[in-house]
Amino acid sequence: MSKNDEAYISILNEIMETELAGVVKYTHYSLMIYGYNRIPIVDWMKGNATESLDHAHRAGEFVTLLGGHPSLKIGTLLETEQHDIGDILRESLQHEKHALNLYYKLLEAATEGGSVLLEEYAREQIIAEESHLDEVNKMLRFPGQTQVFTG
Repeated sequence: MSKNDEAYISILNEIMETELAGVVKYTHYSLMIYGYNRIPIVDWMKGNATESLDHAHRAGEFVTLLGGHPSLKIGTLLETEQHDIGDILRESLQHEKHALNLYYKLLEAATEGGSVLLEEYAREQIIAEESHLDEVNKMLRFPGQTQVFTG
């Protein structure tokens, strides 16, 4: 196994751990939604949990492709006890930003190491994560507000 492969595996395992934490977080969030808009938000959260599991599985597949061992760890799970929908969405935003940073880290390593396969995978995931961040950002805005949420 090359040094590049070891670096890729390390990043991919961190991605896998983060995405698995997303499964737990989004499942928890889906259970803590109350109010008039509960049903569509719960469905959205459950969809995010499923997507996180798919992302974790895909990262794990790359780990084994490279001859590595997929991590059994789960990323940071922080219970803030804040269950207002806005608080949950802000937590989600932070989680997604962390995942996005990991995909950028993988892209940089893959570009430097010459892995077109991992470079393209990282680009696909960056697009997905940035799209998700945009969705959450728009959800955090008040109706009629066009300015990007920065809080």
